[in-house]
Amino acid sequence: MVSKIMLDERVIQLNSYEEEKVNELYKVSVIFDVTSEEYHDIAMLLYKGTFDVKIPEREIMFRGTIYNYSTSITNLYEKDQVGQYKLTLVEEKD
Repeated sequence: MVSKIMLDERVIQLNSYEEEKVNELYKVSVIFDVTSEEYHDIAMLLYKGTFDVKIPEREIMFRGTIYNYSTSITNLYEKDQVGQYKLTLVEEKD
């Protein structure tokens, strides 16, 4: 199983990874945990919407945009909480 993904230069440890090709473009769905301490940095990163995506274990690199995104209802403003993020990225056409 793939254990990490890089969005721009940020390494994110994964709980789940799925990959497929749609019209010859990558579509990657991941689930990962976010702690209260990481919340702000991850939120600011995801607000960008488009990233340099690297999946080192699969030797895959592409420019990707958020296709779908959701979070658990965990209040990450409270100390010592962990939320779960689900993120699907699609490769941009050249």
